[in-house]
Amino acid sequence: MSSIQNLNKIDPFADTGDDDTQPTNYIHIRIQQRNGRKTLTTVQGLPDEYDLKRIVRALKKDFACNGNIVKDEELGEVIQLQGDQRVKVMEFLTSQLGLQKKNIKIHGF
Repeated sequence: MSSIQNLNKIDPFADTGDDDTQPTNYIHIRIQQRNGRKTLTTVQGLPDEYDLKRIVRALKKDFACNGNIVKDEELGEVIQLQGDQRVKVMEFLTSQLGLQKKNIKIHGF
């Protein structure tokens, strides 16, 4: 009888160790529904080398909205802006700060 050599196959779910190709620290831009038609845009995961106070000041001035920085225990410091500013924030981060689009994730409806 011939033995079946099926156990020597490569496991597709095994860790290959090629973690350099996938960035693990994404910048997440989300929208939250407040009461009625009001919405809130949150930005989390910005690298520590950026000054969040200066970024919030520039975003508030460019988008004519209010915003602040909230400290969260799990997520760190999160930027909150009034209104749906998701696309504008992504364009600002890519053009002004030089971040890559592949590292930015936009969530929401």
